[in-house]
Amino acid sequence: VYRGSVKDFPGFDANQDAEALYNAMKGFGSDKEAILDLITSRSNKQRVEICQAYKSLYGKETAETPANLKYELTGKFERLIVSLMRPPAYSDAKEIKDAIAGIGTDEKCLIEILASRTNQEIHDLVAAYKDAYERDLEADIVGDTSGHFKKMLVVLLQGTREEDDVVSEDLVEQDARDLLEAGEMKWGTDEAQFIYILGRRSKQHLRLVFDEYLKISGKPIERSIRGELSGDFEKLMLAVVKCIRSTAEYFAERLHKAMKGLGTRDNTLIRIMVSRSEIDMLDIREVFRTKYEKSLYNMIKEDTSGEYKKALLKLCGGDDDAAGEFFPEAAQVAYRMWELSAVAKVELQGTVHPVGNFNDDGDAQVLRKAMKGLGTDEGAVIDVLTQRSNAQRQQIIKAYKAHYGRDLMADLKSELSGSLAKLILGLMLTPAQYDAKQLRKAVEGAGTDESILIEIMTTRNNQEIKAINEAYQQAYHKRLEDDLSSDTSGHFKRILVSLALGNRDEGPANLTQAQEDAKKLADVSSNDSSDSLETRFLSILCTRSYPHLRRVFQEFIKMTNHDVEHAIKKRMSGDVRDAFVAIVRSVKNKPAFFADKLYKSMKGAGTDERTLTRIMISRSEIDLLNIRGEFIDLFDRSLHHTIEKDTSGDYRKALLALCGGED
Repeated sequence: VYRGSVKDFPGFDANQDAEALYNAMKGFGSDKEAILDLITSRSNKQRVEICQAYKSLYGKETAETPANLKYELTGKFERLIVSLMRPPAYSDAKEIKDAIAGIGTDEKCLIEILASRTNQEIHDLVAAYKDAYERDLEADIVGDTSGHFKKMLVVLLQGTREEDDVVSEDLVEQDARDLLEAGEMKWGTDEAQFIYILGRRSKQHLRLVFDEYLKISGKPIERSIRGELSGDFEKLMLAVVKCIRSTAEYFAERLHKAMKGLGTRDNTLIRIMVSRSEIDMLDIREVFRTKYEKSLYNMIKEDTSGEYKKALLKLCGGDDDAAGEFFPEAAQVAYRMWELSAVAKVELQGTVHPVGNFNDDGDAQVLRKAMKGLGTDEGAVIDVLTQRSNAQRQQIIKAYKAHYGRDLMADLKSELSGSLAKLILGLMLTPAQYDAKQLRKAVEGAGTDESILIEIMTTRNNQEIKAINEAYQQAYHKRLEDDLSSDTSGHFKRILVSLALGNRDEGPANLTQAQEDAKKLADVSSNDSSDSLETRFLSILCTRSYPHLRRVFQEFIKMTNHDVEHAIKKRMSGDVRDAFVAIVRSVKNKPAFFADKLYKSMKGAGTDERTLTRIMISRSEIDLLNIRGEFIDLFDRSLHHTIEKDTSGDYRKALLALCGGED
């Protein structure tokens, strides 16, 4: 099936088009609109024929040496149109020539092209480079790069990746083990193994190797590459892995990056829109729409202007927000996510551990000294309290009372202030007391903070919920369930009250039951009686075990071709929608759910310190290390670095101590 967005123009006549171009360019100023319409509605093969016809009719070039077109147009628009006139292999050759000519090398461009092209495309590129520049591409790249980065580029330039789909299970296991032993298990890294396996094996084979790697190491291969390799070599290997998993997803990410934030990376945008327009633009659009919840078309529209914008939109070929539909490609991506979520043996790890040879009285003395007299030594307080486990902090409170007859909490409260005080005092409460306090704050007074209720109630396990209920009763002499009931209403109230029971099943998945559950959800999602929609979702999402729900959500995709999250967003709204989405994301990957909340708390203007503080405290001994890993996978920057940039003073110092380590 052809998945490009640009097709052959029916009833094509090269001479007629050449004439039309000639007329659009003669006289003063050029008719850009006419040039744009004509060129973006012809396929590459047809554009090449137009160039030849132009040459024979007018004895001069259009875009072979695009003197004429180049002369007539300017800037980004010119670059785009001129790119479209070249055959794909010559386009790639020109991009690479530009990337290595002059001072400095554009490694990102080299990586993008060499990591994503098929064997045939690589062979065509090498030949085109030789033809256009009378130079040897491999020699030029070798002269311009170094180290393992150079070696891997040379391997990719051979265009000898295996292409058979026959996969040997033994070899899959062997390769996964070899990669693990070349990196994680070894002091120092054996880069040659990575180069050999990732550079030579077929895509089909490597996808299975990556799944096997996740099973035996408990982490995705990308995370190991980030940990083991560095610099351009690391970026190249990550790009190779992404293209093997899904080339469409790789390009969707590159396009999103080229346009998000301030300024647009036009060279990247042009290169991808031109090079993929006749290969997989439709797949890229689908993945883009699923991943970023907006269409590629809309993003280009908001991010560019003038003729340049019109031409890019023609290459994009359509707006996927219009239909609001979910696509087969996207359904497959979602299904694989649930599959991986089901097999990954993730070992949860916090960043704060009990300290060895702990001396509660010694710590109490350090704290007293830090707070006594004029001024407070915040650094000393931070050093002690962020480096002890919660159980050890509870002992320090007792030792402080026994030694000085004083209340440590009261002293900390009077000596510290602002965000630092909230963070340190939060660390001194037991996890259940801390959650109870956050919930209490969310319901008391005017207005309710639903997002906090959702975050805590949907992510805590039975044991944690039971402990929160006890702590709440003890601190506020009220039942949590009663406060939740009197402060919320409708289906949202019923979800919270159900979660507050702490009665979720804890067993493994039951396949027959999972198929029944999925069918119940699917029936009610398509049927428009909204009466039982929320009730049905509540009865399954709030009561079944996590492993079981993973199966349910896989079956749901098989039945509907939609991810359950998509169905929830389409049919529900407000707090009910947010609560169900939080449950789904928590089941899929809880550390990623928190990583996303942390990122949102710091992105854009101003920092949501309440959320930042709450998550850093409550996850520090549970899964903050996993959250750090997900954060870097999702946002391409470390949590440590983001906190460092976004906060300041002692508050920052304490957060970084909890975060532990830069990734």
